[in-house]
Amino acid sequence: MVSPAKPRIAILGAGFISDYHVRGLTAAGDVAIACLVGRDPARTRARAAELGIENAATDMAAVLADPGIDGVVVATPDGLHRDHAIAALSQGKAVLLQKPMALDTAQCAEIIAASEASGAPLTVSFMHRYFPEVRWLKRLLDEGALGRVHSVRIRNATPGADWADWFYSPENVSGGVVMQLGVHGIDLCAHLFGPVTEVTASLATTRPNRRLADGRTVTTALEDNVVASYTLANGALVSHEMSYTEIAGCDRFRLELYADKGTVWLRSERGPAAIYAPEITGQDGWVSPPLADEALGAAHHRHWLDIVRGQALPDNSASAGLASILVAEAIYRAAGAARRVAVACPTSEEHED
Repeated sequence: MVSPAKPRIAILGAGFISDYHVRGLTAAGDVAIACLVGRDPARTRARAAELGIENAATDMAAVLADPGIDGVVVATPDGLHRDHAIAALSQGKAVLLQKPMALDTAQCAEIIAASEASGAPLTVSFMHRYFPEVRWLKRLLDEGALGRVHSVRIRNATPGADWADWFYSPENVSGGVVMQLGVHGIDLCAHLFGPVTEVTASLATTRPNRRLADGRTVTTALEDNVVASYTLANGALVSHEMSYTEIAGCDRFRLELYADKGTVWLRSERGPAAIYAPEITGQDGWVSPPLADEALGAAHHRHWLDIVRGQALPDNSASAGLASILVAEAIYRAAGAARRVAVACPTSEEHED
């Protein structure tokens, strides 16, 4: 069934990321945010008022059973993704599911099966795909303008989440920086350059005591710094750095691409996008391409709303969500099985002429 031109959307989850989805939906336009659903009545009402949402609810089942709700954004903690997504899909609601898709690949498969059984479209929220500079680079790659890609460097780095303790609890998540931040880079890599076929990785927990914004301190054994290397199906090599302890962080991500006919940097000191490719640009120097100026999340949510309305086919983000967890699990296995080889320090005599 095709949804109305102005779909009514429910937001499940009153936490930090709900702000991105509400603002993105509002910027996309032609949508009604029907309600915000949370667990704590007072907190949910306060958050709804803050976001400009008229209705706040705590009875998720009643909201999902409402035939007037066309789509649902699942923005609850990771450990709830499977149950909440399946509940919404089973009621025939289009779902936009926050990343990581679920705790493991088995849960991802269950969610996909629920979408297939109900016929309701499932979309995983990989926001980075929709940034103007990413769309620009995707067009270049799809056209083959850059030639063969040799190597890629991706960096995802932030100080780490300080707005909720569940990010650091194994009862609620299945990993640290890889699952919370790295899956963005994993998906971006596959989206732009193709699937990952081999993984090597090292990981560490460098800040086990995390101070939250409310003054509490939580202790965690989850990884907060990771360096992973990927071999892609096309033979390209990728270095992926992930950090949950970097004070400055980076602007969502940093990406460097090295190919036959050019070098491209995204979100670097050269700006949102820069290309050095004289054969393509006609200039012997770095060029900054013109990019669309749009509100954060507008293109992302506009695309999802077109899926909700039946005006666009479901994209590949559900299968990509599963693929991203497959790579994440491979990172953990690779780090656990790594054989470390010590490098002998040369003696002072060996340095003598």
